[in-house]
Amino acid sequence: MIAICDYDAGNIRSVQRACTHLGYEYTLTRDRNEILSADHVILPGVGSFGNAMEKLQEYGIDSVLHEVNAKGTPILGICLGLQLFFEGSEESPGVKGLGLMKGNIIRIPDQNGTLKIPHMGWNSLSYPCRGRLFEGIPENTFVYFVHSYYLPVCGTGTEGNDGTMVTAAADYGVMVGASVEKDNLFACQFHPEKSSEWGLKILDNFLKV
Repeated sequence: MIAICDYDAGNIRSVQRACTHLGYEYTLTRDRNEILSADHVILPGVGSFGNAMEKLQEYGIDSVLHEVNAKGTPILGICLGLQLFFEGSEESPGVKGLGLMKGNIIRIPDQNGTLKIPHMGWNSLSYPCRGRLFEGIPENTFVYFVHSYYLPVCGTGTEGNDGTMVTAAADYGVMVGASVEKDNLFACQFHPEKSSEWGLKILDNFLKV
């Protein structure tokens, strides 16, 4: 059973539809025991970093996710979910993220007005260090993004020193960390559930881990 974390952070229905389309059973929940007993956990999200962390704490999902991680259950963060995995974000100074991965989220620079913020639309992926989510996914596959903040790509695949790997990147004036992987943790800045057949394949790859 898949547990989709419900913390009032939007984009839930598209994830539900994608799981149904792929033939997987899921529960939309904020119940601690249901999340802990799940085979896979998905943390979707759109909105602000600070508000999302407040909701995760209000419902106790923040602490449960740490327990799930300690068990080694696969967890997937989507869009804001990716950002929440990290230690903090420029969007909400002083607000601590989940800290499951080391690093901080920063705002996309507008390049003197030449880039539209938020970054909204289809961008192609490159693979600094191809991870398990991208098995069978061709280089330069296009996926759908909606975000104003991002994980910067440093080096050629490793972000920080905790074993987190940037497994996919997208060029939007800066190199956006489009996907990361660390042990049982996976995250996508883009929306696989809104990225056509290849996005569904990426989601299916996660659910088969």
